[in-house]
Amino acid sequence: MNSWIQPHLFPPPKGHQLNSSNKMVEFSQLGDNEVFSAFTTYGTIALAKVMLMSVITSFFRITRKAFDNPEDVPNPHKEENIKKFLRKDDRVDRVLRAHRNDLENIVPFFCIGLLYSLSDPDLTTALWHFRIFVAARIYHTIAYLTPLPQPNRGLSWLIGYIVTFSMVYRLLKNKLYL
Repeated sequence: MNSWIQPHLFPPPKGHQLNSSNKMVEFSQLGDNEVFSAFTTYGTIALAKVMLMSVITSFFRITRKAFDNPEDVPNPHKEENIKKFLRKDDRVDRVLRAHRNDLENIVPFFCIGLLYSLSDPDLTTALWHFRIFVAARIYHTIAYLTPLPQPNRGLSWLIGYIVTFSMVYRLLKNKLYL
């Protein structure tokens, strides 16, 4: 235990005792924690996917010539260009919705996954959580942008949501003091 956290200042919750079997990851040990390393890998993939959605949005805006802001229009000094290019496009909107959906799902996964990875879960179980979530999110984007008929997108969203909720459940059930 860190010297600045004294057991008498922060006693364990009623009915729990600190002993050698209670595991807590020290920051210096994170590099040795295989679950944390796995989370770092899959969390990075998920966050890179969110970042990639910005590039895909830009690609569709440029190729479809559909912009939201007058300053983004090619040669914005010509009034006819502003009228022509300042418009909505269904493909750009579809990418933006997929991006927003990623933000609504990947940010909670990242936060919950971080806590989960630091709670000393079984490596195999954690890997399945991380892999299934990332695969579901990638498939969700493919289903959104292609577009594939439902229930493709809905099922991929649901699978990712269930995985995140599974980590929440395991944290609340096994590691947190309520």
